Amino acid sequence: MKRLLPLLLVWVLVWAAPLQAHHGIANFNLNLDIEVSGAISDIAFVNPHSWLYVDVPGANGESVQWKCELRAASVLRRSGWSKDMFEIGSQVTITGSPDRFDDNTCYMGSILFANGTSMDRYGQLVEAELDLSQSIELKRLPSGVPDISGDWAAEQVVMTDPRGQSGALLPVSIATQMDAGDTLPGRGAFPGSRGTPESFSEDPLATTWERPSLLPLTPAGQAAVRHFDGGSSDNPRLRCETTNIIFDWDFDNPVNRVEQSETRITLTYGLMNLERTIHLDRSEFPGNITPTRAGYSIGRWEDDVLVVETRGFLPGILSADTRTPHSGALRVTERFSLDTENGALQREFAATDALYFTGTYTGSSRQYVSHYPWEPWNCDDRSFRTDR
Repeated sequence: MKRLLPLLLVWVLVWAAPLQAHHGIANFNLNLDIEVSGAISDIAFVNPHSWLYVDVPGANGESVQWKCELRAASVLRRSGWSKDMFEIGSQVTITGSPDRFDDNTCYMGSILFANGTSMDRYGQLVEAELDLSQSIELKRLPSGVPDISGDWAAEQVVMTDPRGQSGALLPVSIATQMDAGDTLPGRGAFPGSRGTPESFSEDPLATTWERPSLLPLTPAGQAAVRHFDGGSSDNPRLRCETTNIIFDWDFDNPVNRVEQSETRITLTYGLMNLERTIHLDRSEFPGNITPTRAGYSIGRWEDDVLVVETRGFLPGILSADTRTPHSGALRVTERFSLDTENGALQREFAATDALYFTGTYTGSSRQYVSHYPWEPWNCDDRSFRTDR
């Protein structure tokens, strides 16, 4: 393993969130290699996975259409990729892994274009998309409170294997310092990647979604999730719908937008376009909250820390990957603050649920000033299989 910079190693060990399943990877057998050559017939630059369609010459002289899966359009754009790279009719050669269930479908590990250039799945065409550890000026509104408005994004996470077939899933600043396919001590390879137990499972889809709950559940919580299947339409994100205000803030490395005035703050998530309003002009919740996925949020400033209390949620799922449900009794407290020295917007959260949780779920994350603006989440999930 190449020598890691100490500060970056500390960053990943302290700030990295628990791994979340990307449902597409279980569909592919990453232990096998495949090569597909032909002419590009279409490109679907969409979320949560993009798809490249290629007409491949068949044995009988007729072409056969293959489709190969790429990363989400949102992170491809952040990596400098564009739809224009995939010229219709141009010749390409794709190396990757076959789909476990569908013929003529593959996982793109790398692509060779007609002009001789090539790109790996996690290839970065921009040198530094985020200014990590770059100090920022603390701006304030006329009232004196910090101005946290802007477009913010977490650092991208990528596989240590640039082709995305093996190794760990880590922040790009860490992964690029490691040997291809390597892992960090105490953090194994990404489940479902080459050589992992999940990749050899007889039911890889089920194995991918069977992980321990985020925290111990009450009997009512256990009953609520007993028949929940994270790999089915039970999972809101597989329906292109919001999961919750905690999960969607960071999952799939979206660009989030913060708009601020003296009386309210609007958070527009880059994932599923969730919009939240934080009311700063009231100290108590209204008595007739209509439950939603976003809930109802009131906020206050404690010195330079924004403290946000949210309730009024529809019952749902806190984490589909770990089969952790939440009821309408979910309460979330968030603390937002600016780390001006390192140019980061930090969020700490604590979630309780008197009906379903036996404890408190806590966590934190950091996002940085994004050079790429917020854009609507164009969700067209072509990876999700309904016939499990």
